[in-house]
Amino acid sequence: MSLTDLLSPSDIAAALRDCQAPDSFTPKKFFQISGMSKKSSSQLKEIFRILDNDQSGFIEEDELKYFLQRFECGARVLTSSETKTFLAAADHDGDGKIGAEEFQEMVQS
Repeated sequence: MSLTDLLSPSDIAAALRDCQAPDSFTPKKFFQISGMSKKSSSQLKEIFRILDNDQSGFIEEDELKYFLQRFECGARVLTSSETKTFLAAADHDGDGKIGAEEFQEMVQS
């Protein structure tokens, strides 16, 4: 399964266009534009599995910086500031990584 099986390619493209400039990425806005915020819990779990590049059950900081590239290989890498802000917003238990439930809470809140 790929992200385009769960999200509209045009919505993904619009979300990526919105954050092309460095330090312009905002997770909440990206989730809304891409259509992720309207997905069911089971769909979000599948999206999480796709984004969890090493299949560890977590999205770690080194994976998070390549978040946009999981949607389109030519997309930019998140800046260090964007990555840290994204991680801090989602990492509720302070373990330095984002679990499936934390991801789902962030997308749906």
